[in-house]
Amino acid sequence: MSTRGLWAAFGLAALLAMPVGATEYSTVLAGPRQRIQGADFRASGHLIRVEANGKRTSYGIAIKAHWFPGVLRVFAEITPPTKASSDTPARAHILMEMRPKGQNTVLIAHPGDKSAAVLPFEKWSDGPLGSGLTYEDILEPQYFWPEQTVAEKAKYGARICDLITSKPGPADRTHYAQIQTWLDQDIGFPVYVEKTLKGTGAVKQFTYFGIRHEAGVWSAHQVEVKTRGQAGLTLLIFDRGTPRANLGVKDFSPELLLHFQDHQ
Repeated sequence: MSTRGLWAAFGLAALLAMPVGATEYSTVLAGPRQRIQGADFRASGHLIRVEANGKRTSYGIAIKAHWFPGVLRVFAEITPPTKASSDTPARAHILMEMRPKGQNTVLIAHPGDKSAAVLPFEKWSDGPLGSGLTYEDILEPQYFWPEQTVAEKAKYGARICDLITSKPGPADRTHYAQIQTWLDQDIGFPVYVEKTLKGTGAVKQFTYFGIRHEAGVWSAHQVEVKTRGQAGLTLLIFDRGTPRANLGVKDFSPELLLHFQDHQ
């Protein structure tokens, strides 16, 4: 079964900040956590970088993800445009792992490599498209961070949302100081997210479009990523996919990082 968006995961919202009890807090986080812990999909589409001058560069993306006991594994292939310039990132295979207790890893390989490389934490924000959409953004570890607060009746557009503010603990390796998520109260899916970077305080804004429900899975067809106050943006657009892919351990073998073919 195909769907026009399988991965997702932010202001312009009016909110009433009211603390909630522990029971409701756990209920609010249950949706996004279950979405990650139930991941089992394939999807393909395009990553589009729009520069400040309006120039657009489109990359192909194929991605698959599955939650195994205690770990989310995501395998992605990024394909540059046919007519690529010398500064265009090369074709890449990336294997990402996210564990709720902060033990996350990223392996990357390019055509011709003899072995995959473990990407150091300081380079996690140097993704194939620069700092727009990073490996952290794909893994979404913030829902498992130890410090979570929830505000009632946060509004984003016409949607009534729960506003979650997530902050990392000492064991969490992240480039973000905090992440705020506007989570639709009815479906438990993010519609808008703001991520504040450590050091600079810059705010990255993630807006989800084309939210739909298929085969029991909520997804977004398109994610737009911008940095507040800066020109340019990144778009993640999914054209097709399988929401219940029945993936297994062999689909995420590190050896696959070195196997480059025309199709994933």
